[in-house]
Amino acid sequence: MTRPRVTRRRRTSGAGRRRVALGCALVLALYAAGCERVGQQSVDADPPPTAAPVAAPVLLPPPGGRFSYQIGGAYPPPAGVTIVDRDHTTAPDPRVFSICYLNAFQAQPDAVTWWTTHHPDLLLRDAGGSLVIDQQWHEPLFDIRTATRQDELMTVVGSWVDDCAARGYRAVEADNLDSYTRSDGLLSANDALLLGRRLAERAHRARLSLGQKNAAELSAAARGLGFDFDFAVAEECQAYSECETYTAAYGAHLIEIEYTDGPSSAFTTACGLRGKDVSVVLRDRDVTPLGDPRYVERYCP
Repeated sequence: MTRPRVTRRRRTSGAGRRRVALGCALVLALYAAGCERVGQQSVDADPPPTAAPVAAPVLLPPPGGRFSYQIGGAYPPPAGVTIVDRDHTTAPDPRVFSICYLNAFQAQPDAVTWWTTHHPDLLLRDAGGSLVIDQQWHEPLFDIRTATRQDELMTVVGSWVDDCAARGYRAVEADNLDSYTRSDGLLSANDALLLGRRLAERAHRARLSLGQKNAAELSAAARGLGFDFDFAVAEECQAYSECETYTAAYGAHLIEIEYTDGPSSAFTTACGLRGKDVSVVLRDRDVTPLGDPRYVERYCP
């Protein structure tokens, strides 16, 4: 399914972030114990795979590599760039380490009719039957509360992962791990982690590494339990004082994006603290392509 890229950035509201923090310790304890809570039902965790392990390790983005964030449109990488992130409908750049962007936990606004026609049960609805929508980006959330629905979702999103590998991408960025914080309590962090684990299994099977996108509070769980994420892509972790949470889990395998309309000191501070170790880039909020008058893409000196 080919569709135009709708650019995005993900932040949880202050109130939502506080709710996440309050429940996080319990969530991680349950997840580590192998018991997931799905709605009001407790279900067994997916068992570990019985297949032979991957013969060769997946490749990770080069730590500290210059990173070009191109989910708003592809363009030739600026000088010195070694990592490029593009939408899965776009071809990778074979000259650099290319990351494939997937909107894995929510539906694109222009694809709602497709999902309603082909997979109506995968769109999350409230008690009144209305779609639960990320109001900032006008994206319906996927209903990932049961293993059956996650299986069905993976028939689509998993095929995107396989296509990324076939096109020549080396990694996947799975956006909206934090969508449960926008679900009015219908989804849980465990639901997100379960789907994340399935995405990691699928990516690793395709010889791709998988990047965690935001949701700093889930880093320890996403990193350390079997089918784990391999690196992190974090928006505004300096502005939100979250970078240390990511580096505690991923070390130097962090890609940090600060935005031009965020705190004016965030980018320079990030460069001073981590610029020699991790990838740090300053981008315009809409992640516009080179040639657009709003385009900004700056790197640490």
